[in-house]
Amino acid sequence: MFNLRWADEGGFPARDRGAAYGDGLFETIRMHGTRGVLLSRHLDRMVRDAGRLGIPVSLTELRKATTAAISHYSGRYASEQEDGAWVLKLTLTRGEGGRGYRPGPGVSPNLMVSAGPMPEAPTASGVAVDFSRVPLTVNSLLAGIKSLNRLEQVMAAREIEGDLFEVIMSDSAGNLVEGTRTNLLLKMSDGWVTPPVRSLAVAGVLRQWALERLRAKGELVLERDVSVEDALGAHCRGLFLLNSVIGVVPARSLAGQDLPVDDGLATIFNPLELLE
Repeated sequence: MFNLRWADEGGFPARDRGAAYGDGLFETIRMHGTRGVLLSRHLDRMVRDAGRLGIPVSLTELRKATTAAISHYSGRYASEQEDGAWVLKLTLTRGEGGRGYRPGPGVSPNLMVSAGPMPEAPTASGVAVDFSRVPLTVNSLLAGIKSLNRLEQVMAAREIEGDLFEVIMSDSAGNLVEGTRTNLLLKMSDGWVTPPVRSLAVAGVLRQWALERLRAKGELVLERDVSVEDALGAHCRGLFLLNSVIGVVPARSLAGQDLPVDDGLATIFNPLELLE
């Protein structure tokens, strides 16, 4: 069992391990009224990745808490936009206790629920993107987990200024990995390419859904290292940024170089068709 806490009623205790050590993980879910986009995938991922971290939580318990959170917040935020859109955030930590990094005996997990309005939608004609100067290092033990350890993304996000929408982070070998808050998917002359999960800090639920959808349509999708040449070379037919809250966003330029803008992927993502 976890302790259910509400952000608008005090949030986490001062000695929570999530605040002290980043010992936890989170999900950010796009809501429309009382239903969420890819809701089951978000909850399944939280349970699965909590298990990888050794934080005990059951799907039944998490679903019950999520239902309570939706009831608590939907009336407040759903009325702010015509389509009833808002954002629900679930933050799960190992709990409170233990001196230093080692958890104390009998630590009980904490789940904090919070909510907010939808961010402004990016332009459908494409956004400006640049390369980040902050390298991304992914520990294989934590690859893909949306953990609370996001300092590299915080530092990279400080580079986003003016009309820039996102910056793309690279690994130590110079391969393009992901944006500060988005996964990457490139349309190439012979199919689709995306970085493999082993290289990702966060393996997004929209990324996985898009790969499954493309493969179901008979498209060739490769998960492999992505180079700068892949994105800026002649074989690139489009660069897409994926985030389950903001959706599928085409990039119109990268580091000042114009990119082809293809709306083929954006048109298969309709959040209203993915509500649960």
